Amino acid sequence: MRVLPLFLLCATVIAAAVMELIDTSIVNVALSHLSGNLGATLADTSWVITSYAIANIIVIPITSFLAARLGRRRYFIGSIILFTIASALCGTASNIWTLVAFRFVQGLGGGALLSTSQTIVFEAFPPEKRGVASALFGIGVFTGPTIGPTLGGYILDVSTWHWIFLVNVPIGIVVTIAAFLLVPEPAAANRATLRMDWLGLLLLIVGVGALQVVLERGQEEDWFATPYITQLSVAAVVGLVAFIWWELTTNYPIVDLRVLKSRTLAVAALLTFVTGMGLFTSVYLTPVFAQRLLHFPVLDTGLLLLPGAVLAIFCLMLTARALQKGVPIPVVIALGFVLFFAFSWRMAGLNGAAGKDDFYFPLILRGAGLALLTVPLTALAVSGLALKDIAQGAALNNMMRQLGGSFGIAIVNTYLATRFAEHRQSLVTHLSAVDLPVPERLASGTQLVIARLGQPVLEAQHRAYQLLDSTVNQQAGIQSYNDAFLLVGVFFLAAMPLLLLVLRRPQSSGPVQVSLSDH
Repeated sequence: MRVLPLFLLCATVIAAAVMELIDTSIVNVALSHLSGNLGATLADTSWVITSYAIANIIVIPITSFLAARLGRRRYFIGSIILFTIASALCGTASNIWTLVAFRFVQGLGGGALLSTSQTIVFEAFPPEKRGVASALFGIGVFTGPTIGPTLGGYILDVSTWHWIFLVNVPIGIVVTIAAFLLVPEPAAANRATLRMDWLGLLLLIVGVGALQVVLERGQEEDWFATPYITQLSVAAVVGLVAFIWWELTTNYPIVDLRVLKSRTLAVAALLTFVTGMGLFTSVYLTPVFAQRLLHFPVLDTGLLLLPGAVLAIFCLMLTARALQKGVPIPVVIALGFVLFFAFSWRMAGLNGAAGKDDFYFPLILRGAGLALLTVPLTALAVSGLALKDIAQGAALNNMMRQLGGSFGIAIVNTYLATRFAEHRQSLVTHLSAVDLPVPERLASGTQLVIARLGQPVLEAQHRAYQLLDSTVNQQAGIQSYNDAFLLVGVFFLAAMPLLLLVLRRPQSSGPVQVSLSDH
């Protein structure tokens, strides 16, 4: 393929993937606006995020089968059209549950774009240039969730929440037209032999759908203290175990789990799971930490992530070039994990006096670390697969990234609640009326309230106690977020020994190099 058509093809399919990934995080900064405008509780509004995630996680692992059954070009273009129409419907929704339903449909269309786009880009390049293909696709994978809060904050700053969804419509129309003109149909498989695995599909929907609801809603519903969370947890376990057994025994699986016999894919999937935890939890924790506890404006909060995202684009291209030059994949992955841990360590040291400048260097470490992981993990995942299995391997790897994000956010939310209670108890225990700083702080707060608001002494004293309580809560919150950042970093360190499973010494003479083991 010539350079210009190849560039246009890559731009088209990556734009489709970026649209999908932006929508995983763009709504995060708009929940309060949606709640107020649609007259819904914040708990109900959070289903706007949950429904999209459920649809994504169901569709992603079956994209390979559906692309083969329907024709990849037709499936890809149809998914863009479905995503675009659903985006328009989301932007015109008049109540919260209509919006939730349209978001689910949007997720069904968007979930197909990620793996299908990756396969199209990968196959468009010759084998010796696939590191470049991985880097180009990695730009979308990394920047999509990262710029989502920035774009959402900007839209809310200049317009209404409707445009968070409507912004996809003109982009979707352009991408659809470009896909019609540029995306080729690969040599068709014999679709007559592709039987629909209805039982496998049902078990997947039950198992993964129930699991996603538990992960998204468990913390807010006090986990197993809520009957429906307990019931869905049982359904998830039974559904997933039955799904795995059925897919490994049937002759026509909708998700071919046998590709996980490749050691490189299995290890890459586990490492991608951890990377997904880091990618999505950092995008979740950083804006909430800056906005709720340090009181940054919405737009400023979103802009915090941009310098690291810009640097990451250059790191992605450098990583691809390094892999082409023969730098071992596990070495690059290890460096990425170390840099992300350094980001977590620095974020764990921030306090209530932190300003915007204190975020930039840690977030640059984050951007560089995740950029060093995106390309090598993609290459590692497919390196041991036959060409016919690449699409299935890519789909499973992408599913693990999304699941990692869901697990990560569920884990840190639970951890935040636990650590907040512990830190608050510890701080309150050390407050005493006989300790000089406490009565001085209360007296100072009382005088401040009287001077500013002119309230009577008793009301001013009550207000001073409220201010002290607010200060304790803020400090406990900061400490709990510090702990959460560090916890995610520890997961990265704990995952690094998995790299030993894909190392071996070649038998040829000469300098020892690290290479990949496919089996």
